[in-house]
Amino acid sequence: MATRTQSRTSNRSANNRSSSNRGSSGESSSNKGSAFSWGDNAAPIIAAAIGGAAIGFAANYGRKFLMQGMEAAAGDWDEILAAEHDMALAIFDKMLATDETHTFKRKMLLMKLTHALDKHAHQEEMVVYPALRNANETTDADQLEGEHGYIKTYIYDLDEMGPDSSNWLEKVREFRALVSRHAHMEEEEVFPRFKAELDEEQNARITSLVNRDGFWMA
Repeated sequence: MATRTQSRTSNRSANNRSSSNRGSSGESSSNKGSAFSWGDNAAPIIAAAIGGAAIGFAANYGRKFLMQGMEAAAGDWDEILAAEHDMALAIFDKMLATDETHTFKRKMLLMKLTHALDKHAHQEEMVVYPALRNANETTDADQLEGEHGYIKTYIYDLDEMGPDSSNWLEKVREFRALVSRHAHMEEEEVFPRFKAELDEEQNARITSLVNRDGFWMA
């Protein structure tokens, strides 16, 4: 009669042979492939996807560095924002030079203007206007930020009416006049008075923050 140890040894040997046979069968089945198997080409495909994403990521950051670097070269925070005013007004002028046959061009210019004003508003609302309020310039900060709401309304109206609308140019002229008045108040009244109260370190700090927020919105 076999001992318990011999029985366990015999059973393990039988189980191992059975597992070996199932493994061989499983490998044979897996070699046939399945609906969720990438096969031998998985590594090159994944590598290409990762490489493409990395290139796109790097290109986007490169574009941001280039754009914001060009603005940073303008100087202090108030000079950067003034340059952005000029850029927006130049887009307005291109829009006003179109007619009803230039629907695609109008759409593209409106998209460009929207992005430029969104970026500009973000820099002012997140950095400059809070700094104005902390310097007891709350009335001017509230007025200027309130005008940003009307700027967004003009963008909404132009988008809704469509580029082939008969009064599209009239709406653009009204919009440009608002932005021009807004820019004049900032450049000629509010910003110079506020900047005169800043020391060198405070001025550099606001410039740095404007550049930082401009980079992320570029």
